[in-house]
Amino acid sequence: MSLPSNFEDLISEAEGLNLYKKLILQLNKDLLYANIDLEFDEETLPTSLKFVLQEIVFNLINSKFSDYLNLLYIVDVSEAKVRSLDGSDALKLSEDVTFIILQREWQKVWYKAKYS
Repeated sequence: MSLPSNFEDLISEAEGLNLYKKLILQLNKDLLYANIDLEFDEETLPTSLKFVLQEIVFNLINSKFSDYLNLLYIVDVSEAKVRSLDGSDALKLSEDVTFIILQREWQKVWYKAKYS
């Protein structure tokens, strides 16, 4: 499996395989496990999904860093990927981390669909 390189590719691949709703369900499950008070409706538009999740990540980075780290742990984001990001701009960091989170969630959904 090659991971999508940007948000648009990720969403078009998920929608093309009819797995977008499963992506949202997987994200909701991990947000619940991470104790983040956020649940997306299955009909959430991709742009809304991205912006709301990015806002949550931004707020966690700035005010609840331990909760942010917990979310990354629950989602199982690669530590090496996060360390490679430039942390000097919190807004850019939140955008990059949001994509990495969605990328990892997509990976989980894709593998479940392919091998279940």
